[in-house]
Amino acid sequence: MNRHLKRLASLAAVLVAHLAAAQAAPVLPPAPAAAASAPAPAPAGTPAAAPALTAEDLSSFLDGLVPFALRRSDIAGGVIVVVKDGGVLFARGYGYADLERRTPVSPESTLFRPGSTSKLFTWTAVMQQVEQGRLDLDRDVNGYLDFGIPPYQGKPVTLRQLMTHTAGFEEAARGLLPARIEEVGLERYLKEHVPARIFPPGDVVAYSNYGCGLAGYIVQRVSGERFEDYVQRHILQPLGMRHSTFAQPLPPELAPLLAKGYKTASDGKPQPFELVNPAPAGAMSASALDMARFMIAQLQGGRYGDARILQPATAELMHSRQYTPAPGLPGFDLGFYQEDRNGLRIIGHGGDTIVFHSDLHLLLDKDVGVFMSFNSAGRPDAGGAEMVRTAIFHAFLDRYFPYQEPAPPALPTAKADAARVAGWYEVSRRNESAMRVIYLLNQVNVAPQPDGTLVVPMLTDYAGQPLHWRETGPLQYRETDGRNRLSFVTGTDGGIRHWATDYIPGVEVFQRVPAYRSLGSVLWLGGASVLVVLAALLVWLGGRLLRRRYRATLELPPRLRRTRLLSRLGALALFADLLGWVVLIAVISADENVLLQGAAVPWLYVLYVLGVVALLGALAVVVHAVRGWQVGSRSVRVRLGETLLALAVLYLAWFIVAFGLVSFSARF
Repeated sequence: MNRHLKRLASLAAVLVAHLAAAQAAPVLPPAPAAAASAPAPAPAGTPAAAPALTAEDLSSFLDGLVPFALRRSDIAGGVIVVVKDGGVLFARGYGYADLERRTPVSPESTLFRPGSTSKLFTWTAVMQQVEQGRLDLDRDVNGYLDFGIPPYQGKPVTLRQLMTHTAGFEEAARGLLPARIEEVGLERYLKEHVPARIFPPGDVVAYSNYGCGLAGYIVQRVSGERFEDYVQRHILQPLGMRHSTFAQPLPPELAPLLAKGYKTASDGKPQPFELVNPAPAGAMSASALDMARFMIAQLQGGRYGDARILQPATAELMHSRQYTPAPGLPGFDLGFYQEDRNGLRIIGHGGDTIVFHSDLHLLLDKDVGVFMSFNSAGRPDAGGAEMVRTAIFHAFLDRYFPYQEPAPPALPTAKADAARVAGWYEVSRRNESAMRVIYLLNQVNVAPQPDGTLVVPMLTDYAGQPLHWRETGPLQYRETDGRNRLSFVTGTDGGIRHWATDYIPGVEVFQRVPAYRSLGSVLWLGGASVLVVLAALLVWLGGRLLRRRYRATLELPPRLRRTRLLSRLGALALFADLLGWVVLIAVISADENVLLQGAAVPWLYVLYVLGVVALLGALAVVVHAVRGWQVGSRSVRVRLGETLLALAVLYLAWFIVAFGLVSFSARF
């Protein structure tokens, strides 16, 4: 999941702390503590002295930091709540819930859309059903469904794999944010959008909204209650979350309380209510203080006040590691991803719609929880909401839980290992049924440096500068002068299989790409081939204009004249097809809803048909080049030119097939 803001913690130190317009947080009753689960191993280091985590210090710290961040990143409003020891320690709104009416954000009553943070409620519902014996985490999910999920190499999907995003599903974006309420429906969505499985179950982490929707549907089936109603009755109501719902659209009593969503504050145009399919994956609307109740319940072993949503043993299981993407990195619990940092055991989940951006973090050993949400995407060149929330949380950790890690020793294998891991990688969270070309453009290059460090351009600091990574152990790296880690995994043959990093949540890994399919080679060979085709088209057009002007004729045998015409039309179709894909990708980049709402489908099929014509045209170009060598009347220069063109169109034809430009699939 654009990015990066200057390190807010250091900038905040020079700001004069001042109070933003906000409402004081009402006091929530504390919940009894529960036994903590065993901590996961943390990197060796030394905790440093820190100010006490108090409401007063948080006010001074965040009131200086957050308003500056909102202004800098052009965000209309946000909210932060911190819980500690079973109660709310701090809750404050910043900026505006409604810019036009100048309505301030209220942590108690303003509703935000936490996006995928909603999944934690779905996973909690699953664990409730596990407690009651209705669900088994390791049973084939087809046993709970009224339709089938096809096996992968004979292996089924289990709930445990759904909760760790290791079911092997490809990415499914179509219909995720539908345009009309009539398109919202859990059962219909799941049955109409079954994604292909591209990885063995339990093997590769690849984040899946569909998988979470499937889990919510299973809860609906075994409980006999509509999913939205189940969560309302068994989680939200027991916790007293009166300003929260999964209902779409919002019920009349809550609709006026929803914060307006904006692309940027300066734009000021409120965006429509974002419908979410499937609902269990991200449809929730909630106030910050309601989210505080949920955090307290999770921290207190499933209990909040007199209410209990999970038994302590179930909560402990939910917070225990189930999957690790690479050695030395945090992994996945049951629904939560691990975010260990500063020597602390941290679990959480983020969430993003187009305009709302949220994060929830639980510091298990400190009995502390942090939730924040923002109602604007913000300016990408200033970091945007995604990086604002990361910077605020890291600044929070560095202030109240500072940690000094020892400098990694220099390893003699650093340069050799850097050369070994160098190359191109593609994200596991991808679609292979349609539009594979988009994921080609998102490939990441790992570049070795002369000193043995690595640079990965997508991994940058808050100023947008690429980070350097120094080897600290066999194929394990740490950010130079930082805390983030990166680790490579080898296959059974000893070759590099993938890498992962805690720079981003562990919901995906980056898999090695063969050289011939890498973005680097495709840019060079594909770019050169397109230039050859374009040059040929221009030469043909210029020749035709010159012959018309000077009333000249082109002397060719009849069989060559026919294949020449077909080859020209074929090259034109090939160029038009590729140009069409460039335009479609540009449109999708400018407006994600074209993809998410399925508006791209008609254009996809037009391009698929044009792609078939282009492939036939490529064949015509090759046939014409071969015949050119068979006819001795043509000059060597012309025949070499036709041969070069044939090689170019053959490469582009391979590109069209290899990257799904004729897949005739609308499953994306």
